Amino acid sequence: MKQSLPAFWAVIPAAGVGTRMAADRPKQYLQLGGLTILEHSLLCFLDHPRLKGLVISLAADDPYWPTLPCAQDSRIQQVAGGRERADSVLNALLHLHAGGADDNDWVLVHDAARPNLARSDLDNLLIELADDPVGGLLAVPAKDTLKRADAYGRVTETVDRSLIWQAYTPQMFRLGALHRALADSLVSNVSITDEASAIEWSGQAPRLIEGRADNIKVTRPEDLEWLRQRRGELNR
Repeated sequence: MKQSLPAFWAVIPAAGVGTRMAADRPKQYLQLGGLTILEHSLLCFLDHPRLKGLVISLAADDPYWPTLPCAQDSRIQQVAGGRERADSVLNALLHLHAGGADDNDWVLVHDAARPNLARSDLDNLLIELADDPVGGLLAVPAKDTLKRADAYGRVTETVDRSLIWQAYTPQMFRLGALHRALADSLVSNVSITDEASAIEWSGQAPRLIEGRADNIKVTRPEDLEWLRQRRGELNR
């Protein structure tokens, strides 16, 4: 290792509904291997010795979270989620600031429905970005041929895939810098799809740290089925 792992806060925006799953509850509360997707997403952080604390952003009328055993974990603090992901993350950062967290503290933001984060990926992210002036994110280089399409669904060009990465989480930035970037971008009505895009909009260049391709986000029913099959194969 280059150095000891830095301490960090974790933020989990979990106020979404996940309508594409067509389920009877938000996708983060669907079952995977005896636990909910959300519990799996939390465990990698809760098991980490360098975790300073975790803030989860939840919908105001969420009836599922209180039923989970981890809801009683003293390391987890709860805040209200917002209309968009950026609002939920910003609420969590405001909560950390109010609790005395420092602007220079590292914050890792992770998707609530990304339950397959490997500890090795988490540790590598912490090691590689420990002294980085900006921060960065786990990502995976594009493997397939990529096409740019026009409004009619016809190919206009083939994109150089060597320059394209798929953004994953966790995304790791300093508390103060991320807070300012998110707040300023929201005031300016900029479309923010992840934390890195807010940092990019502020004029900085996050670093890409290659991670495992199986750190997938559950978005559609086939994603959950793939994870269930994979875990079944690994547990044989």
